[in-house]
Amino acid sequence: MTKANEAQTVEKDTAGRITDEDIDRARAQIGIPQFERNDVFNKETSRDTISHFAFGIGDDNPLWHDPDYGRTTRWRGQIASPLYLTTTGVDETPRPDPEQKKLFRGLFSGVGKYYSGTDWTWFRPVRPGDVIYKEYSTADVEVKEQSSFSGGRTVIDRYRFFYVDRDGRPVAERIDSFINAERQGSKEKGKFSDLERTVYTPEEIARIDDDYAAEECRGAEPRYWEDVSVGDRVAPVVKGPFTVTDVVGFHIGWGFGQTYGAGPLRYAWAKRQRMPAFYSNDEYGVPQIVQRLHWDPRRAEEIGLPAPYDYGTMRTNWLAHMVTNWMGDDGWLLRLRNEIRAFNFVGDTTRCRGTVTDKRVEDGRCIVELEIAAVNQRDEVTAPGSATVLLPSREHGPVVLPEPRLELRRRGAEMMAEAAERRRGAR
Repeated sequence: MTKANEAQTVEKDTAGRITDEDIDRARAQIGIPQFERNDVFNKETSRDTISHFAFGIGDDNPLWHDPDYGRTTRWRGQIASPLYLTTTGVDETPRPDPEQKKLFRGLFSGVGKYYSGTDWTWFRPVRPGDVIYKEYSTADVEVKEQSSFSGGRTVIDRYRFFYVDRDGRPVAERIDSFINAERQGSKEKGKFSDLERTVYTPEEIARIDDDYAAEECRGAEPRYWEDVSVGDRVAPVVKGPFTVTDVVGFHIGWGFGQTYGAGPLRYAWAKRQRMPAFYSNDEYGVPQIVQRLHWDPRRAEEIGLPAPYDYGTMRTNWLAHMVTNWMGDDGWLLRLRNEIRAFNFVGDTTRCRGTVTDKRVEDGRCIVELEIAAVNQRDEVTAPGSATVLLPSREHGPVVLPEPRLELRRRGAEMMAEAAERRRGAR
């Protein structure tokens, strides 16, 4: 299991400490492709898994669901929503040798690990029947001795995921950031002790219902670059009030079991034999996966939180949902960056908002920059970010997909060639 997959949020216990030795080992891992022990959820993409993923994030754009609709677009068929790639990517990195095993053996034991942001760049669409390959490595390690996040020592580590097709052509690149935090610092601070669940009136639920009804999906009507002005507002998207059902729905499309190398019954038993720290006993003495703080109120309370909360990547998906709604079928989401600044607790309502901040033409491509944010019912910005969109133009023509930089094209070719060489040597 990769550390990044292990930690959309991991709460192992409240006594873990970040050691200098672990920091040194984390830094020594930078740039080294890491073996992915767990099977990827979707080894081959399909119309169903693409649709299931979009369902799990509450995105009903027909481009992600309906092949007949897709055939009427420039993509000539169904394509995947942007972050579907998190469910796929066959990893052909060889198993580590004994020295690498020592280097990669678990870090920051007993320490909470939180998804804190991401930076995606997309080069081409994903279609049913594609086989995507992935390479994963540590990109950066940053240490903060006294953090406002937890009150203790923290380490911010960033992981690079590189996706290519079976020809080695780059599909996307992503950098995920995680905060490793000494849990006892956060619990001692009691920063959430005064936060109470929102109680909604029927009128407030009616206003949320109105927001859902007003959601705008541009679809087949092109949004031309010439018609966009700096200061324009992006049509918002509402998500909430957030429930445990929403967590379950996300798991359906995202593939919780294989993403974490965990699962039900015998799968849970096998995982617990290999990684006992990934489980803790509940009040009945039953070993349960630490991820349960996303749906178990008692576990959340045990670590000083008022309620279960989302996976940070859910809000990244919601922001992408808003942007793809706005740009229409003929646009291309080139890049999306966001940070996770606060928890999104069960009961919270998130509104995704955006504003046009810049527009320009570069190398014949018509570019629009957006400032985006997820904002809760307390008017707190929980996930600020930005997006770069390519739009069609009356003057410059349809969107031309971006050309990956040479180092990515070369590495994609190397990945395919190296894997082929290993297979020949294994015969």
